[in-house]
Amino acid sequence: MTDLKTTFAGLQLRNPVIISSSGLTNSAGKNKKLAEAGAGAIVLKSLFEEQILIEADHLKDPVYSEGNDYLADYIREHKLAEYIELIKESKKVCDIPIIASINCYTDTEWIDFAKQIEEAGADALEINILALQSDVLYKYGSFEQRHIDILSHIKRVVKLPVIMKLGDNLTNPIALIDQLYANGAAAVVLFNRFYQPDIDIEKMVHSSGDVFSHSSDLSNTLRWIGIASALVNRIDYAASGGVHKPEAIVKAILAGASAVEVCSAIYQNTNLFIGELTRFLSTWMDNKGFKNISQFKGKLNAKDVQGINMWERTQFLKYFSNKQ
Repeated sequence: MTDLKTTFAGLQLRNPVIISSSGLTNSAGKNKKLAEAGAGAIVLKSLFEEQILIEADHLKDPVYSEGNDYLADYIREHKLAEYIELIKESKKVCDIPIIASINCYTDTEWIDFAKQIEEAGADALEINILALQSDVLYKYGSFEQRHIDILSHIKRVVKLPVIMKLGDNLTNPIALIDQLYANGAAAVVLFNRFYQPDIDIEKMVHSSGDVFSHSSDLSNTLRWIGIASALVNRIDYAASGGVHKPEAIVKAILAGASAVEVCSAIYQNTNLFIGELTRFLSTWMDNKGFKNISQFKGKLNAKDVQGINMWERTQFLKYFSNKQ
């Protein structure tokens, strides 16, 4: 009989399916149903630093400026209190790991809150630092350093596992992942999804692009997990983005992932997709003679990175040569 258990960020999961931070995970009731549907772990909907700051700025009193600091503090504490309650209530009704999530871009706002998250009973904390770097005077490497600074400051005050969810706009994810491991990260998730913009040419205004990811997004994730898990192999990885077919969970593990984070496919296919993933994984393992995930995890990672680079270039040239 196949064993789907996996270890991610030091947490024991009954299977590799993690529900990623989204509106799917913003209430204890929803999280209970996800756990009952078979999820291995749940990442709570993120608390956004920007959201708190924007809301406080929107309610500022231009006349009574002295009260604005009190207002900002009140809004912040109110949002934090709501989030702490979400952690506690989700822990009461779920028998799987509950991972808190913070989306931040500074290293000053979240130190105390990280401690409160730990005290509330969260099993781990996922940090998102998703931002476009477009400053003309940008200093090379400062964005990567911000990841390290935020992580190291949080690790000074908490003992719970800290997971770093990275965007795909990094020059060298491997170098950053190595430094994140050195500064105490328990796991890395590749990759976060940027807001997708579009343009309405009739109204000539900006509009929202595709909200959901696509199965084609998986290829970039597989590339970097394959390379990273071979070169920085003492940290756990989860694949995020493009997990739309059951085969994707097998591909991610073969590349070196311990788990997958799923969101869009749940929105599109309901919680039943969780069972599709685990049943496919179990059947595939049984057909291949694998008793547990460790027997094939990383089997196809990029141990020979230069060889992989050459192979990709060769396949690229071969494809377009055949098209002529």
